[in-house]
Amino acid sequence: MADIWWKAHPHDLHRLQDRISTVYVERSHIDRDENAVVVINKKETVRIPAALVAAMLLGPGTRITHAAVALLADSGTTVCWIGQQGVRMYAAGIGSSRGAGLLTQQAYLVTRPKERIKVARAMYGMRFPGEDVGELTMQQLRGREGTRIRRIYRDHAARTGVEWNGRKYVAGDAHAAGDDLNRVLSAANAALYGICHAVITGLGASPGLGFVHTGSALSFVLDIADLYKAEYSIPLAFDLTADGLTDERDARLGLRDLIAERRLLAQIVDDVRSLLKVDVTENDIEAPQLWDERIGVVDGGTDWAGREADLVQPGFGDQHVTVIGPELDTPIEW
Repeated sequence: MADIWWKAHPHDLHRLQDRISTVYVERSHIDRDENAVVVINKKETVRIPAALVAAMLLGPGTRITHAAVALLADSGTTVCWIGQQGVRMYAAGIGSSRGAGLLTQQAYLVTRPKERIKVARAMYGMRFPGEDVGELTMQQLRGREGTRIRRIYRDHAARTGVEWNGRKYVAGDAHAAGDDLNRVLSAANAALYGICHAVITGLGASPGLGFVHTGSALSFVLDIADLYKAEYSIPLAFDLTADGLTDERDARLGLRDLIAERRLLAQIVDDVRSLLKVDVTENDIEAPQLWDERIGVVDGGTDWAGREADLVQPGFGDQHVTVIGPELDTPIEW
């Protein structure tokens, strides 16, 4: 089984001048030692300077302490709880950027129809290299994309000898309908969505602010994943079905190895930044500011009471749940 590209040997991390994109951890315990996170398992103990890592990906069998999470957050490192070796994403902590620059830019583009259609055209333009789609309407673009996808299905069916009877998909139960090929394709697409979701969250963008898709909390994830289906999930589904590998696990593992071989994560990062028209090489850490309708922004962390209006402290609320463990005999200092 091919190893995943981001699993560079952890002892080599200190050689890199810039942050590495991700560190993947599986079947290990993660703790904190001063300004480093310590990964401990039965094989070895590895210290990783938190500031060198853009995203910490926690796979199955991983435990992490509160102190380690606090250090990673202070270092601007994204913490993502994911499936085996990066396939599927279950939860994520703070993004790698303390500033909201990328998110603000995304919101600006998606809320202005002229800017939004430019981004949508750029997405379709990536699927039609060498062709000018700058004047096409969304209806025309959807029509051309539908024709392209039908041709791709037909070509792979002819290449593999697997019969293609059309896409069958039931929302909310992707694996219940259709033949083996449709079920494998649904599983591969789900894994691709997880990869795109992890990258988008790690960059500090919003998974829900889509340009082609809309109305879903994963609209932007669907936008980005559609850029790669023709090269990844569709041909993989035909190949696996031709080989008689029709379990969901076959699709997940096959896509995982394909992504590792072609270094898709790095490409997704570049594509998201290009589409959102940003050129970010470092994590942007911005001072907290307050919005003002007349002058734009004012400094945060300032006592504005007396100059503007009295502040009313809200109550915490009567309905909440608190779970606190017993006091330690000897307090631990980090």
